[in-house]
Amino acid sequence: METGWEWDETLFSGTAAFYRRGRLPYAPGLEDLLAWVLDLDGRGRLLDLGCGPGTVALRLAGLFDEVVGVDPDPGMLAEAARGAAEPEVADKLRWVRARAEELPAGLGDFTVVTLAQSFHWMDRERVAATVRGMLRPGGALVHISDLKGETRAVDGLPYPPVPRAAIDGLVRGCLGPVRRAGRGLLPRGTPSGEDAVLAGAGFAGPYRHVVPGGQAMVRTWDDVVAEVFSMSFSAPHLFGDRLAAFEADLRRLLRDASPSGRFSERQPGTEVFVWPRGAD
Repeated sequence: METGWEWDETLFSGTAAFYRRGRLPYAPGLEDLLAWVLDLDGRGRLLDLGCGPGTVALRLAGLFDEVVGVDPDPGMLAEAARGAAEPEVADKLRWVRARAEELPAGLGDFTVVTLAQSFHWMDRERVAATVRGMLRPGGALVHISDLKGETRAVDGLPYPPVPRAAIDGLVRGCLGPVRRAGRGLLPRGTPSGEDAVLAGAGFAGPYRHVVPGGQAMVRTWDDVVAEVFSMSFSAPHLFGDRLAAFEADLRRLLRDASPSGRFSERQPGTEVFVWPRGAD
């Protein structure tokens, strides 16, 4: 992580209520891909690190006997528990408040460990080594993210695109040009280089798979506001006493961009990297 930046408990403070509505979902077919690639048959155990409001854990619950979601934010875990409303799913889910750096925390061993756009917030070398030790022989770590670099044009769709460049300008105008993250700043963004970290920890691979997106979606003003407030760099607490004014400006921007209150969007593709545990 950025030199001088330290994780703190405010990183996603106040974002949980917006996360499920605001974030674009992973592509349809993610479950089928993982079931096929990892030969999942409803047995085994899944550990979802940085689980947030259960975005991945809830979707994959049917592929395992037991699913453990770990996250340090209590608001995220409360949202995850609310999302597990169906008894047949709730019975196999467990939510644990902890940082990934506090593992193994007596959680046992696992068939699969997932990291869905959360690894960059962690002490990656430490977590990678610990996770490998928690995987059963033949197990795998799976890194899941939106497909980077794809173009998702909305030509031919009924509503205007979400004005993300203008929204970014509005956020920067209020919070400053340097990316915020909890109580700190990330002038160079979050780190890359996951491949080197995981290979160094003894994982094999990676094996890359893409779940295609592209499906047409409709987003409302409220959906877009929720997306903005679900992000670490524009979490509600960062605005302090300017929050109401910022939201009013944001809604005015969205109203000007689409007076109908609707935007067109295309479902992003999902990129999956599978890292087998590797031989000792």
